[in-house]
Parts: sequence; structure tokens; C-alpha cells
Amino acid sequence: MTPATVMQPEPVESMPVHFGFLTLPNFSMIAFTSAVEVLRMTNYVSRGTHYRWSVVSADGVPVRASNGVTVTPTRTLEEAGIPDVLIVCGGTQIRSAVDTRVKALLADLGARGVPLGAICTGAYALMSAGLLDDYRCTVHWEDMSSLHNEFPRVKFRDELFVIDRDRLTCTGGTAPLDLMLHLVGERLGRDLAAQVSAQFILERIRSANDHQPIPVDARIGFSRAELIEVVRLMEANIEEPLSLEELARLVRLSQRHLQRMFKVYLDVSPTHYYLSLRLRRARDLLRTTDASIARVTTVCGFQSACHFSKAYRAQFGYAPSRERRQVN
Repeated sequence: MTPATVMQPEPVESMPVHFGFLTLPNFSMIAFTSAVEVLRMTNYVSRGTHYRWSVVSADGVPVRASNGVTVTPTRTLEEAGIPDVLIVCGGTQIRSAVDTRVKALLADLGARGVPLGAICTGAYALMSAGLLDDYRCTVHWEDMSSLHNEFPRVKFRDELFVIDRDRLTCTGGTAPLDLMLHLVGERLGRDLAAQVSAQFILERIRSANDHQPIPVDARIGFSRAELIEVVRLMEANIEEPLSLEELARLVRLSQRHLQRMFKVYLDVSPTHYYLSLRLRRARDLLRTTDASIARVTTVCGFQSACHFSKAYRAQFGYAPSRERRQVN
């Protein structure tokens, strides 16, 4: 069964989808509960049994989360039954948590064609077993740099969650809420997903296109103080953007040197980076405030609505007016 099959709209009387949650030592409790609670709330809101879930560990013994809490009942995979989708729940000290038993278990499920997912650092387990080679994947920003170097065949992305064929990966914290709500919406409809989201008092359901907020010093590295300072200047000057000349002067670098640093460390020109930053701010304002498109245009440093709309469409693939319609 592939994720596409799992997420296809199905009649109410269809069999519930079985999610297995493989808990690893020191797993993130908030990431785990964020995922499970969406399934529970979907059943509650719909007054049906669209999902069921099992908590498993390699030996069937309850695993202690990073906050010291264990979850019961915890079973072996054999006791729980082969799930329709297995999600690996990672957390701190992930390298010591992934042993040969875990890798063998995941490799066996992969060979059976079971869709595999991971939340927080659980993706490391899939990578170690060679199950994310040539797949797009996301992990928490704190671990992205080191894992990128260790697993060059994995195609890392900085989105909140990524679904690539029969692999589902998600960052930590509350991001699994968004992943699971996305799956609910794909299978049972966006209206039901919105009702579930409302139960959690969420302002909106973040999509696979939403990027995790990676601190600039983590993205670049602490050794490039000048580049970090330039990005922070950009972030502080959205409504009245600074020119490349002004940015270079403020950090006491030549424009040529500044352009070279952006290319080497961010693989983009400073002008394009600045524009993307302003457009992401515009999207946040359109999604989370009642500000008019004209007001957003001004606040994000665009001189005309035409220029803003053209740049927005080039960045996101649709006009800003569609963003506002989606929110409403």
C-alpha cells in the first residue's frame, strides 16, 4: 500500500487505516502526541473509525521518552500487526537509539512495501537503513547539516514535512499536527481536516510548502558573522529594503565579496534572497492577518501591486489573491 492509496478519498464504511508508531529511546513526546492526537480527533469529530494506531518498540517494552514518560500499551510489531503506515518517532540521542534490530525491522517493512515515515529525528533511522536514498526528506534544522554530510544520497529539504512516494518525513515539535492533518484532508476532505484543526485551536493548517523557521546562524554557520549580519539587516528592513550597496557598506564588505558569500553559502544571489524573504513575509501576512493586498504590498517593500503580484506568482506559482481566498 502506497501513501497515495492511503490518502485517497474513501467511503465512510472503508476499513480504518492502521498507523504504527515505532518509539525509539528518548523520543519526542510532543511530536508523537501531535501525530496521534490528529488521528484520535478525526475519529471523534467524524463520529467514525477512520484510523486506528499502535505504539510499538523493537522488543515490545515501553520506551522512555525524552521527558521521562513512557507510553502503554506498547507492543512488538508482531503483536500489533503489520500497519498500513509505520512512523518512526525519534528525539534526542538518536544515534544510540538506532541499533541493528531497528534497522532490520525497518528494512523488512520496506521490503514488504509498507510506507515508512518519521517525525523529529526519526528520519535518521530510515537513513541508516538506506531507506531514504534518492528520496526527498526533511528533518529538524538542528540536525540537517550533519546528516546532509553523512547521507549524501538523501535529498534534504527545509519544509515542515515532505511526502515523496512511499516516504513521509516531518520535523519536530508540533509540525506532525500539520503532516497528519494534511493526510486527513487528502483522504477524508479538507472540511473535516479543518474541523479537526479547529478542535486544536490552530489558526491554520500549514502545508508542505511551508518552511521550518531555521535560524540564519544555523543555516549558515557561526563562522560567517558578516553574512549573518547581512541577513539580519534584511530581516529588519522589509518595508524599506536596503540596496546591495547599502548592505555591503554596513558590514564593511565589497559588493562583489558579498555576492560571492551568498553564492557559496546560500547558493543564491543576495538580491534573490532578499526578495524571497520579503515574499515569505507577505505570504505570512496574507495568511494570518486581515491586511489588504495593497497594504501587504507596501509593508513588504514593493512599489506597485503589479510588481508584487508578478514576483509572488513567480515565487509561489499563483497570485496573492488566491492566498487570501484560501484563508477565507
